[in-house]
Order: sequence, then C-alpha cells, then structure tokens
Amino acid sequence: MSTFLPLFTAPDAAATAHVFALLGEELLLTAGHRLPEWAALAAMPAAELDATIGELAGTPCRLLAWPAGTAVPEGVQALSLRAAHGLLDDALFAVAIRAKQLVHWDRDHRFCGRCGTATRLLPGEMAKVCPACEHRMYPRISPAMMVLIRHGNRLLLGRSPQFRPGVYSALAGFVEPGESVEDCVHREVQEEVGLRITNLRWFQSQSWPFPHSLMLAFFADYVSGDIVPQPGEIEDAQWFSPDALPELPSRASIAWRLIQAALAEMAADSAS
Repeated sequence: MSTFLPLFTAPDAAATAHVFALLGEELLLTAGHRLPEWAALAAMPAAELDATIGELAGTPCRLLAWPAGTAVPEGVQALSLRAAHGLLDDALFAVAIRAKQLVHWDRDHRFCGRCGTATRLLPGEMAKVCPACEHRMYPRISPAMMVLIRHGNRLLLGRSPQFRPGVYSALAGFVEPGESVEDCVHREVQEEVGLRITNLRWFQSQSWPFPHSLMLAFFADYVSGDIVPQPGEIEDAQWFSPDALPELPSRASIAWRLIQAALAEMAADSAS
C-alpha cells in the first residue's frame, strides 16, 4: 500500500522535505542522481509554482517549477522522467510523476477557459479558481486502455510512428466520452488492427505523465480477423513468438510489465 498522502498547500520553508524540482518538462537531480536539497536551489529565480503536494512516509514533498532554459546551479542536472526511472526509488519516482502532471495542470490553466480571467490557486485544495466567474479547474486525468492480445503461443505487438525505431508494444488508445474501458478496448483493437478479441482480463494500472494519462492494462485472446494496421496510427503490427521478440518499451512503462507477465504465463503453460 502506498505511504503517500496527497496534499496541496503552501510550502513550509522551514520543514525538511523531498524536493521535486522541474525545469520545463525535466526533473532536476544532483550529479549523484538524488533529489536536490532546497539549499542547492535557493539561488535560482522565484519558481513559477511552489507548493507542498503531499507527504511520503510523513516527509513533506515540495514541488517547484521553472520554465525551460532557466539556469541551474552547479552540480544539478535536468533529466527527463524516462531517464530518471531507475535512478530514484519507486516511491520517489511515483511522486515525481505526480509532480510533472501538476505542473502541466498549472501551466494549462493560468486563464479561465470560460471567461479568460487570470486564475489563482485555491488555498487548501488542488484546484484553480477564476475570481470573476468562480469556475474551478482541477487536474486533468485522461484514461487510456492498453491491451496485449494472445493467439496461442504468440503475442500481438504493434508500433506507432511516434515510437523509437525498432520498438514494438501492446496496443493502446484513449477512452472516449460515454465509453466504458472494456468497450474502448474492443473498439481500439478493431480500429487499429482489424481484429476481434475475447476474454478480457485485468492486469494493472499506471499513472503516465505524458502529459496526464492513466493507463489501464488488460490481457485478451484473439478470436478472428487478419491484421490490418490503421493508417497514421499503426506503422506495423505482427504476431511475435517469445523467442523472436522485437525491441520492447522502456522498463518504466506498464507495457513492459504487461509483456513480461504474458511471457511468464506462456512459459508456465508450456511447462505444464
């Protein structure tokens, strides 16, 4: 169970805290790949966002954000969250994911979407409010499904044109308004590769801050159809056997864990 308690309050400058500092889209770490101490950042300009965003095992977590290009002190470096994965322990990395999404929310809601007035943070609540029309804006979460399809001893993996060359992954897509996650899985599979599936089985979820997704992962079994990649969405899709896999997604992603779980299940089936 997580030991993180979400909060959104003004920072206590005197308190010892985990400092999650973002420069544009990147996380600031020391040369030793640790979160920086506040004292190491004190000479930087005033942050565009400075808040306590929670407590991790009783220690406050302080979020600070600066625009990309802001000069950083010696001994501090900016890394993408993907690059930071594995450098921080899992609990700190999970808070860094949260921090990045809150920075996106803050930057995307500086003005009211209804009347255009500059917004302000609502004290004690994770919300921005318009002082003119009182419209409240909360952090956005975009649910997206992911599904790994099995056909006998083969797995369906596809690649998006946005992927790094050579990388294949499970299929994924965003849930549409009014749609259940299960309906989304069937629709996306039909649209992206032209297949029909059955036996949906829940795997895990993962917050994915690019920029504010919540990935909901499933296994499924093939029923019928031939692979027909959707133009513009799927560059290629193929059935792969465990001994001839392509390059897989980053270990930071739920896609990697989903594929590894399927491979373990297939190995167990073969051994029985």
